[in-house]
Amino acid sequence: MTDCADRADRQDHDDGEAFRIPLSPTAQTTLDRHEAWMQRAIALAAEAGSRGEIPVGAIVVNERNEAIATGVNRRETDGDPTAHAEIVALRAAGRALGSWRLDRCTLYVTLEPCLMCAGAIVMARLGLLVYGADDLKAGAVRSIVNIPDCAASNHAVPTIGGILEAPCRELLQRWFRERRRSP
Repeated sequence: MTDCADRADRQDHDDGEAFRIPLSPTAQTTLDRHEAWMQRAIALAAEAGSRGEIPVGAIVVNERNEAIATGVNRRETDGDPTAHAEIVALRAAGRALGSWRLDRCTLYVTLEPCLMCAGAIVMARLGLLVYGADDLKAGAVRSIVNIPDCAASNHAVPTIGGILEAPCRELLQRWFRERRRSP
């Protein structure tokens, strides 16, 4: 792909549920690990939502499968337009490791990253990105543009989308529905 706007044929995760395809034991173990971390990211997102922030949660996990940083949307709390969950988590991971290079880390985030966050993920040379729900309005990993596979990106980020997609999407939809009902 030579254009950032191209929709690449990504090898996104298919958990087998749609087709009832049995997974190998190794694949099942990997899926279970991704789902466990995404559950934790969903819990973080719910906490952010209860504080009036858009409910997005993120966790950075190191190569030993240990959480080294978390983040939630903090734009309202901090008055900072860059305080997206991914940015907050990436900054904390860099501090925890003493390095901006996160090439041995996985970022779990409940919503497909936006343009800003996808750029930061590429610049951090993230080892793996795992996200829940596609963002059909601002997604910059697959839905609208594809920053990680863009020719202008200095690092191609392996990406798995759709892990616990339904609960991630439902959390966001419920939060926005409730906000619209409030006076």
